[in-house]
Amino acid sequence: MTERETVLLREFKGKLDKLINLHLRMKKEKQLLIEEQSQMKEQIRLLNLQNEELVKKQEDQKFAKSLLGADDDPHEAKIKINRIVREIDKCIALLNK
Repeated sequence: MTERETVLLREFKGKLDKLINLHLRMKKEKQLLIEEQSQMKEQIRLLNLQNEELVKKQEDQKFAKSLLGADDDPHEAKIKINRIVREIDKCIALLNK
């Protein structure tokens, strides 16, 4: 083998080693990104659940405020609740027939 071929072979091996090292680093980085993506997906899932709970709570509060009415009279709210309960009882009675 000539000296030129030896130099070319050494350069090729050096470039191949760099390429292999780069491949291994990229493989590790890919695995880290996959793990990070999985954690982010779980965080998104938890935040969506939390958001759903907060939306439900807000709807419940809106409903409670609508029962109280504009004047915030507890007696008036009781009357409205009793009326709603009677309507529900009527509906149940109709369903049982």
